[in-house]
Amino acid sequence: MASSESSVVAAPEAADTSRPLNLDVAIDPVSTCERRVKVTIPREDIDRYREMAIGELMPSALLPGFRPGRAPKKLVGSRFKSELGEQIRSKLVTDAMTQVSDDKKLSPISEPDIDFNAVLLPDDGPLTFEFSIEVRPEFEMPKWKGLSISRPAREITEADVDEALGNVLRERARFVPHDGAPKPGDLIVADLAFTADGASVSEAAEMEIVVRPKLSFADAELAGFDALVKKAKAGETVTATVTVSDEAAVESLRGKDVTMELKLLEVKKFELPELTPALLEELGGFESDEALRAAVRKQLENQLEYHRRRQVRQQVAGALTASAGWDLPPALLKRQAQRELERAILELRRSGFDDDSIRRHVNELRQTVLASTARALKEHFILERIAEEESVADTAADYDEEIRAIAAQSGESPRRVRASLERRGLMDVLRNQIIERKTVDLITSHASFKDTPFEFQKPDAEAIDHAVCGSVVGEEEIPVATQAEAAARPGSRG
Repeated sequence: MASSESSVVAAPEAADTSRPLNLDVAIDPVSTCERRVKVTIPREDIDRYREMAIGELMPSALLPGFRPGRAPKKLVGSRFKSELGEQIRSKLVTDAMTQVSDDKKLSPISEPDIDFNAVLLPDDGPLTFEFSIEVRPEFEMPKWKGLSISRPAREITEADVDEALGNVLRERARFVPHDGAPKPGDLIVADLAFTADGASVSEAAEMEIVVRPKLSFADAELAGFDALVKKAKAGETVTATVTVSDEAAVESLRGKDVTMELKLLEVKKFELPELTPALLEELGGFESDEALRAAVRKQLENQLEYHRRRQVRQQVAGALTASAGWDLPPALLKRQAQRELERAILELRRSGFDDDSIRRHVNELRQTVLASTARALKEHFILERIAEEESVADTAADYDEEIRAIAAQSGESPRRVRASLERRGLMDVLRNQIIERKTVDLITSHASFKDTPFEFQKPDAEAIDHAVCGSVVGEEEIPVATQAEAAARPGSRG
């Protein structure tokens, strides 16, 4: 552990509230991102704040035998000692913490951890208090100019549009009951029950599941799902073993094998609708098949751009964090895990992925969320430093552009999207996204590129909103797509 640093924050000569405090500050670097701070405020500053507090109270102080504002200062101080003490203590501590953060350039990344009730205002002598705070780590900046980056490239073909259009129609398909066993692509309705060591862990009733090679939960994945159910019929039960993720919400079940019982209730086949004028209107007011195909093509281009940005971003992140061997506090990672999920969802929604695709991405991320969050935080700290050094900043136009992009995919107005983000406290997530994207753009402007072939990933997993262990890391609801949203989205791409 590095030794403590101690110094005096000097105060210039002044006689008003703008005068800094004469603080004695000792900072103990507990770990890469943690600091323990001890602050001592001298008696002269306590007395100065007390005089100011009494002066502010004098005009309204009511004491028997005196008109308002006419009571002696000493008497006012004595009569309202308790109230003044609370006010003085609160202002002193708040001002001191702000001054320490500014003068010592702590770059906090969370609110200070302090027990205000434990801070007592002494009758004599200085006031001393301590607090802990998480700060941005100090590190040697990696070289970020002149990177060599591979970039995915692809021409969107008519076959791509045909397949994506089929996925759009699939969202409007009718479900036709089927007496036989389910095949890949069919939909089943099933009850799920999970047990470990003979004890019930969780249950899920009447889940609608499309049969695919894998079944993705929030904290586990079952391979061979299509083979598991291919011979089952309605009323029958099949069993399988799933391994809970090492980062599941319930620590006692992490990495543990859990038995799944699936009772098949019903099998349905999809019956695709005809592309009639009425359906074109329902999908988003399209006047012709060609207009719908153009919208689907545009959606594919947006998703290709997402994959291009993502792969470029991954390579940039790998280069920037290759030497970032510093550790991050577990509490910080756990607290930021939900933000990482929210950031990922915002980016996917901006790029026009449908709810099923987003759910698959989110389930995958949840199963490794702490490791993913550690990488993302290290990348964020480095990009933030580059942004500061290169004067990369966010503007009102950046927010308007991001919100318009999200609104275009969700079928909502930009005003409603902005209100939703503000209500859910996600504007800071959006800000980080803007700054990081602009910084990555700056980095790539100094990079060399090599185009590589790209294929859209065909979905082999069906993601459902259920955690095997019964509790989810990062509860982020995936809202149902609107009609306008579904019209422009290629269903199960991504």
